[in-house]
Amino acid sequence: MVAEGPLAGRHAWIDTLRLFAGISMIGLHVSADAQGQPFPEATPAERVVPMLLRTVLYTARTELFLIVSLLLLLMAQARHLRSYGVVIRDQARRLLVPFVFWTVFYAGFGLIKAQAFGYGAAQLDRVTSVQGWLGFLLLGDVKYHMHFIPTLFGLVLMYPAYQSARKQPVWGFLILVFLFLKSALEGELYSLLWGGDVLPYVVRAVKILTYAGYGFLAGAVLGLWERSTAQVRAEWFAPLALVAVALFAVKLLATVQVVMQGRWDLTDPAAYWADYMMPAVLLLLCLSRADRSWPRWGSRLARYTFGLYLCHPMFLDLAEIALSDSALSPTALMVLELLWTVPMTGLAVWGLAGWRGTAWTVGLGPLPGMGRRLKPQDI
Repeated sequence: MVAEGPLAGRHAWIDTLRLFAGISMIGLHVSADAQGQPFPEATPAERVVPMLLRTVLYTARTELFLIVSLLLLLMAQARHLRSYGVVIRDQARRLLVPFVFWTVFYAGFGLIKAQAFGYGAAQLDRVTSVQGWLGFLLLGDVKYHMHFIPTLFGLVLMYPAYQSARKQPVWGFLILVFLFLKSALEGELYSLLWGGDVLPYVVRAVKILTYAGYGFLAGAVLGLWERSTAQVRAEWFAPLALVAVALFAVKLLATVQVVMQGRWDLTDPAAYWADYMMPAVLLLLCLSRADRSWPRWGSRLARYTFGLYLCHPMFLDLAEIALSDSALSPTALMVLELLWTVPMTGLAVWGLAGWRGTAWTVGLGPLPGMGRRLKPQDI
C-alpha cells in the first residue's frame, strides 16, 4: 500500500519494517546485561522473559535494516537513474558524515560508562591510540551497532551488481551461497588469525562481501514486486509463513540453551541459519501483504529510525549506570531500561530532527555542504 496525503509516495509496509528494525535494536540491547551477556549470574528462571523477548525482536536484526536500505536505493535508481559516482557521493555524505560525528561523540561519551564499570583506564588508552581510532572509523566498534553504517556503505558500493537480481529475481537465491561462505570463511579465519590485530578487519571485509547476498535479495524483491500482481503475491503468504514458523522454532530451541547455560552459543549451525534467514523471510512475508492496509503512523515514525540506531546507546548507558548496583531481576532491569531508553531516545531524535543545524546528525535535513533536504527514505 502506498500512503496518501502528506505521506504520499511512501510504501507503508517498507516503513513499518524499518521502524520494527530500529525498535528491535533497542529491545535487543536491553535484553542483555551491561556487558552484553545473557545475565549469567541470574538463574535460568530469571533469564526466561528477557531471552524470549530477545528471540522475538531478533527476527528483525540489523540485517533487515540493511536489506530495506538497499531496496530503497534500488527503487530510487529505478525511478531516476543516476551515475555510480553521484550515488556513491550522496551515500557517503548521508551515511559517513553522521557516522563520523557520532563516532567522535561516543568516543568521549563512552568514557562515562567505562569509568562507572571499572575499565576507564583501558577505554582512555583506546580513545587516545591510533589503533583504537582505526577500529572506531573502519569497524564502527566505538559503540554497539555503530558498525552497521560502514557495513551498509560497503554494501552500497556493490549496488550495481544487485540490479541483475531485479532483472532476474532468481539471483536472490545467492543469499544462501553467501551465507554459507560467511560461515565457512569466518570459521577458518578465527582459527588462522586468532589473537592478531588484523583479525577483526579481515572478518569485517568478509562480512561485507558475503552480505552482498542481502543486496541480491533486495534486488530480487524489487523485481518480484514489479512483475507480480497483488493476487499472486498473496499466494506466497502461506508457504512463507510456514518457513518463518520453522525458523522461529529453531530460534526458540537455541534460546532454551541460552536460558539454561547463561551464555551465547555462537557455534550452533541451525541457529545461525535461522538468525540470518529470518530477516529475509520477514521481508518476503511483508511483500506478500504489501497491498494490504498498513498503519500510517508507521510511515510517520519511520523517518526517525536512523536516529534511533544512533542515539539509543547514550540513554541505555545512563540506565545501566544508574541500575548497576541494584538487586533487581533481569526482567525488572529490562523493563526499566525500556521505559527509559525508548521515550528518551525518541525525544532526542525528534529534537535533533527539528532543528536545521542538527537534523543531519540523524539522517534528516540538509547535510553540511548540501543545500537541499535529505530524503530519509533513501537511507
